[in-house]
Amino acid sequence: MDLYEHQARQLFEEHGIPVPPAEVTDSPKEARGIARRLGGRAVVKAQVRTGGRGKAGGVRLAADPAAAELTARQILGMDIKGHRVGAVMLARPVDIEAEYYVSYVLDRAAGGFLAIASAEGGTDIEEVAASRPEAVARIPVDPAEGVTSAKAGEIAEAAGLPPRTVDALVRLWQVLVAEDALLVEVNPLVRTPQGHILALDGKVTLDDNARFRQERWGADTPASGDPLEAAAAAKGLDYVRLDGEVGVIGNGAGLVMSTLDVVAGCGARPANFLDIGGGASARVMADGLSVVLADPAVKSVLVNVFGGITACDTVAEGIVQALESVRLTKPLVVRLDGNNAARGRAVLDRRAHPRVEQATTMDGAARRAAQLATDA
Repeated sequence: MDLYEHQARQLFEEHGIPVPPAEVTDSPKEARGIARRLGGRAVVKAQVRTGGRGKAGGVRLAADPAAAELTARQILGMDIKGHRVGAVMLARPVDIEAEYYVSYVLDRAAGGFLAIASAEGGTDIEEVAASRPEAVARIPVDPAEGVTSAKAGEIAEAAGLPPRTVDALVRLWQVLVAEDALLVEVNPLVRTPQGHILALDGKVTLDDNARFRQERWGADTPASGDPLEAAAAAKGLDYVRLDGEVGVIGNGAGLVMSTLDVVAGCGARPANFLDIGGGASARVMADGLSVVLADPAVKSVLVNVFGGITACDTVAEGIVQALESVRLTKPLVVRLDGNNAARGRAVLDRRAHPRVEQATTMDGAARRAAQLATDA
């Protein structure tokens, strides 16, 4: 369940993470009144469950209430990566002295969570990781221990964040635990000239398995404005559509996030986030491949799997069976590592599909997938 930004900031506020005053509307006329209540100037932000709103023109500054009404009218109804804008959020502008990135994400492969943080927030974290990987800290979090003040201090120090962010890091973890989240992200978390720490933008993904505990978000929450995301959700897949050309499938959110970073570092753009979780049966692989291949922007597909409870030979058998039901129209690069990796590679070698290639390392697989996408 991906929440809208205004829903994510509601959770932040409930857990004591400061956010700027804001209101949501689907009416341009009402946007004028909201801007007036916010003091005149307002940031008008499209409410869609996808990234890249700013680049698409879905985030704009309005100088006065009249401009807020006009801006809301222009943004409402926009199409952003297949998502139709049905509402906008108007927020009070904030003077910014520094911007940071912080998130917690489920890492199924490691059996825990991963804290990802950087002192270079406000931009795509993939771009930062590609250009300056040392600027992005990745700290494992034991779910049994959680994020204490000491752990938050460790994360802040590793990422180069100021001590004032420690409280926000602790409270962000509380959001994840209390709200059954798989991902909580703030980009940017900002420091004002007065030294205040505020969350200006947020993303929260809740666990579908805990939907019975999250009924307050209503039946609309699981739905997606993107047809591919809706199709994936109907198949029970954890899929987020991005704006690149390399389809990515992996087992474990942390592994998939790392794969996205490596693909970006090879000069290509990931087309999606798709976590098949701990199991990679033929049905799961077929469903995943069918969704990824249905994206016309995809030029190549990278499957990156670390065998754990589900061994690599089982994953490979799933891929082979999936190829019987899914017409492979794009080149597929497979990297298998971990439990029974050699057996898994042998299974794919025996199948010898002309569009399937193998790589032994994640870097090598990403480079090849990026090259195939570029040459397509």
